[in-house]
Amino acid sequence: MTVVHKRSKEEAREIAFRSLAQVGLLDKKSAYPDQLSGGQQQRVAIARSLALSPKVMLFDEVTSALDPELKGEVLHVIGQLARDGMTMLLVTHEMQFARSVASEIVFMHQGRISQTGSPREILDSPESPALRQFLAAQL
Repeated sequence: MTVVHKRSKEEAREIAFRSLAQVGLLDKKSAYPDQLSGGQQQRVAIARSLALSPKVMLFDEVTSALDPELKGEVLHVIGQLARDGMTMLLVTHEMQFARSVASEIVFMHQGRISQTGSPREILDSPESPALRQFLAAQL
């Protein structure tokens, strides 16, 4: 008998398939990593984390190495997790995405918190010169 995280092989398989379905990849359940696009590989990584039923998910520049289409796939999954109520800490330069999913934004500059607030407060009324410069460069 195989046991994974104190679960039977069958239960672990069910959890894996449910997690893959949650990120839109159940049809890739038999694929190897080299058969997946970069965006699909990122979504599998998210599914692996979801399989552990975390209370909080941490994402550090999860889309940084992806082309725009693959980036959209990953952001769609993260957006759905947000709509489903998952608590997440997301490090990103994708400000429009942050506006759409965040309840709070923390802008950091040179390793220090520069400004915090709601997406509207941060993105529509930036107080710090560094934040204004960063946002201007995003346009």
